[in-house]
Amino acid sequence: MKAIIPVAGAGAKLRPHTYTQPKALIPIAGKTILSFIVDQLHEAGITEFIFIVGYLGDKIQEYVKNTYPNLVTHFVYQNERQGTGHAVELTKNIVGTDEVFVALGDTICEFDIKEVIDSEYSMLGIKKVDDPRNFGVAEINEEGFIEHVVEKPAIPKSNMALVGLYKIKESDFLYQCLHHLFSENIKTYGEYNLTDALDCMIKRGAKFKPFKVKNWFDCGKKETLLESNATLLKKFGGNIKDGHDYKNTIIIPPVSIAAGCDISNSIIGPHVAIGTNTSIKHSIVRDSIIGSYTTLYEVVLDNSLIGSDASVKGLSRSLNIGDNTEIDFG
Repeated sequence: MKAIIPVAGAGAKLRPHTYTQPKALIPIAGKTILSFIVDQLHEAGITEFIFIVGYLGDKIQEYVKNTYPNLVTHFVYQNERQGTGHAVELTKNIVGTDEVFVALGDTICEFDIKEVIDSEYSMLGIKKVDDPRNFGVAEINEEGFIEHVVEKPAIPKSNMALVGLYKIKESDFLYQCLHHLFSENIKTYGEYNLTDALDCMIKRGAKFKPFKVKNWFDCGKKETLLESNATLLKKFGGNIKDGHDYKNTIIIPPVSIAAGCDISNSIIGPHVAIGTNTSIKHSIVRDSIIGSYTTLYEVVLDNSLIGSDASVKGLSRSLNIGDNTEIDFG
């Protein structure tokens, strides 16, 4: 089985951070979004990954090569963003006839991955939501099979949202249906959508079963990213690298502090994730994500997202600051 991870999106809702780094590389709970996905699939036995990259794709490639040198990796460029169906179709020559597991690059979910991979059926991840109109939606029959999937329906017939996880046994069947979308120019909201290709497979006789995810962490915008960071820190307990000496500093767990940080005369936590080699002095930080090589001095931060190589001095409350930024409130 090969894993396909589309990470070509520009991440417009997380700007200014995604001007300088891909959304998949934004830190959360001591890891990147992408690492949560790759680690989960790798631990289940998948060793070959295809990354569909575009915007800032060189940073994705560099990160993967450095972090996962022992994996078999391929990088496919989606130069024109024409939808998830178009992205997956670009992997056809690499996949061949192997089974595939597609995980969208901004989807962190908890589920029984071994059960899904070992199933004799193709499977789609689902989660009950209050308002399914902004998601792909799965309709399930009495036998427990998915009988229809539709992307962002105006009048949903189900509240079971597709979460962006797809195990597909008949990959040649998938690529046939993707080709059908292109040849007939079938688009949804102006894009070739993977959901439409899956529905094509179902209509032509493919059997799909749903699997429910226990938790679905939204990393799409600042507010939900910070909520997901807090939830994951509480779940995994945070992580503080060994060898630290944070002078006159109170740590309120759970927090994640990477290696090389210089912290003094500060209160950190709860629910704070800090990147490598960051300096924090005379500050209070809670419910925030702080990037690497960033300097905070005499600030009070709450519900803030600060990028890498940034500098913030003075007094503040809630910020959303991108990389390579300097702010002095003095």
